[in-house]
Parts: sequence; structure tokens; C-alpha cells
Amino acid sequence: MKERLWTKDFTAACCANFLYFLGFYSLMPILALYLRDTFFSNRSTIGVVLACYTVSALLIRPFSGYLIDTISRKTLYLIALGLFVSVFAGYPIAASVWLFALLRAIHGLAFGTLTVSANTLVIDITPSSRRGAALGFYGIANNLAMAIGPMVSVYLHDYYGYNAVFYNSFFTCLIAFCIGCTIKVPKKNNSISQPTKEEQKIERHLPFSLDRFILIKGLPAGLNLFLLGIPYGMITTFIALYSEELNLGKNTGPFFFCMAIGIIFSRLFSGKEVDKGNLTIVIHKGSQLCIIAILLLATAYLTTPYSSVITAILFNGSALLVGLGYGSLFPAFNTLFVSLAPHYRRGTANATYMTTWDIGVGFGMLLGGIIGHVSNYSVVFLVGSLANIISYVFYERYSKEHFLRNKLE
Repeated sequence: MKERLWTKDFTAACCANFLYFLGFYSLMPILALYLRDTFFSNRSTIGVVLACYTVSALLIRPFSGYLIDTISRKTLYLIALGLFVSVFAGYPIAASVWLFALLRAIHGLAFGTLTVSANTLVIDITPSSRRGAALGFYGIANNLAMAIGPMVSVYLHDYYGYNAVFYNSFFTCLIAFCIGCTIKVPKKNNSISQPTKEEQKIERHLPFSLDRFILIKGLPAGLNLFLLGIPYGMITTFIALYSEELNLGKNTGPFFFCMAIGIIFSRLFSGKEVDKGNLTIVIHKGSQLCIIAILLLATAYLTTPYSSVITAILFNGSALLVGLGYGSLFPAFNTLFVSLAPHYRRGTANATYMTTWDIGVGFGMLLGGIIGHVSNYSVVFLVGSLANIISYVFYERYSKEHFLRNKLE
């Protein structure tokens, strides 16, 4: 008999996830403008302030994985979510740019802990036979928030000002916190939801070592994620500049819309395939799609002298394929990491999964900036496609067999 996925608790987790990501994405379009208009910050200062969030989130993730495995997961989830909510109220009253930077750093710490704990909590409340589908649907909430949040932000900013954006995010995330409080984590189900008190005690008293913070068995797949994150970071940072290079203008709305459609569509089906035992096949096909997508994006530059219509089709068509490829890979790799860890190390598994991805995205931003400075952005994406090819070869030659030998579920 097929086990239920859409329980009250899973639905609540998805709703809370959508709402706090909606608050998060609502800030993204206006933060640089706010720093410029309110504190008269220059570009370098704006870059430093905004980087505080990313750096602190990245630094806390390995430690948050350890905490999730040693204390109550729901308790840590609510603490992180509560801190995440409260910082929104501090932004409008920050008296200086450096106080704003401090708030961004605290927000990053909360976000890094929240995303790992929330992901682990969803796995805890989901039957293991439906885990892939659960992670797929759970991720759709993020993608919907990513599509809606910036539109809400621009509307509120244009008609009511910056403070309206901040307080809207605060109340949106406050509702998420209230919903999160209703989630009940069963003591036992067939996914063996949470570590027992005895296991937590053992975990706390193990010798201090690297594997308390990083899932060592997940490092081969982590290298795959690092390489896959490079072109993704290039896209999110430089796609607008590449669009100008292709003479398509600054409006990248259609590109990200096509990308969101691809991610949502693939998540609807890839998770179900993972649950059928086809995890390695999903990664195999998703990686191939990513290679094709980034190569198409790079070669769109060759068509600019001949036809702007063909260029636009290649540009936006590649976005759809990027969404289909990465949308397939996210739940598959997440499930792979969790399957390599005992249930009382799921926090560490999720932290490793997210950290290796974030490092790849950050490296892609840095590498893309360096290459774009000395060449055009078509070359940037060619290098990104090379990273995807290396990831695919490494997965087929090593990571796949490593996973099959070491998986626990």
C-alpha cells in the first residue's frame, strides 16, 4: 500500500517554506538600492555588505548539521526561524551601514541553520519510500517564492517605499513561524524519523573530528555538486550582462521565467523516479541536460550576427533546459546524501549537500567575473559547460559506484 505524502505536517512544512522564502526573495531586488539611497554607499561597500549574508550562511552550515544531529531538530528549526523572522524588523531601524551589515551577517547565520534544519525536518516527517517526491514538492515552494517574491518587492517599493518591503517580509515570515510551530515530528515511523536520546548522547560524546561536521562518504558527490554549482553561479550573476552582449536588452525576466518553469516541471516527476529506485538514472539524465543547456547558452553568441530571433530562442530555450536539468538533480542529490548517512547523521548529510553546492556557486561567481573581465560572457559559459562535463564524467566513473557501495537505504 502506497504511503501518504501530503500529511498535515508535510503540508505545513511546505507552506512555511514558501512563506519564509517569499520574505527572503522579496528583499533581493531592493537591498542594493536601499544601501545606495539610504546610506549613500558605493559599489564596493554594497558588495561587502551583501556578501556578509552569504559568507555567514556558508560558514554556519557544517556546524548547524552537527547541532541538528545532537539536539531536537524541531527546536533548532524554530530557534533559527524565529531569529530569521526577527532580523527583518531590525533593517528599517539600522542607523548605519555597518549595523546593517551586522544584521545581514546574523540573518545569514539564521538562514544557513534554518535551511539545513528545515530540509532535515521534512525528511524526518516523510516516509522513506516517498522521500524523493517529498523533496521535489518541497523544493517547488522555493521556486514559487523565487518567482513571486521579486514582483511583490517591486510593487511595494514603487508604491509604498522600502519600509513596506521590510515589514511585509517580517509579517510573511512571522506567519511561517506560526505554521512551523504546528509541525509534529513522529517519534518513530518507517523512515526512523529522529535520533533517539541514546544516539544523541553517543553523538555528543564522540571524539571531535572532521566527520562530525562533514559527511565524509558524501565527498565524491560533493565534488559533483561543486562542479555543477559553477555554471549555476555564473548564470545567476552574469546572465543580464550576457543578455546585453547578445543584443537582447537588460530584461532577463523571460529567461528566469523559463528556468522556473523547467525547475517546477522536472521536480514534479524526478522525485517520483527517485522513489522508484532510479536515483542514479535521474542524475545521469539531469547531468546530460545541464551539459546541453549550458552549451546552447554559450553558443547563442554565434548567432547574433545573423538572427536576433534565433538568438532569443536559444537564450530562453537554454533556460528551460537549465531548469529541467537542475530541477532533476536537486532532489536526486539530496536523496543520495541522506542515503549515505545513518538517520542520526541526516543533519550532517544535508549540511554537506548544501555547503558543497554553495561553494560551487560562489566559485562560479568569482571565476565568471575573472573570465568576463578578459573575454566575453560566451567564454564564461563555455567554461561552465566544461565544469558540467567534468562532473558528469567523474560521476559515471566514480561517484555512482561509490554511492552504490556505501548507501544505507
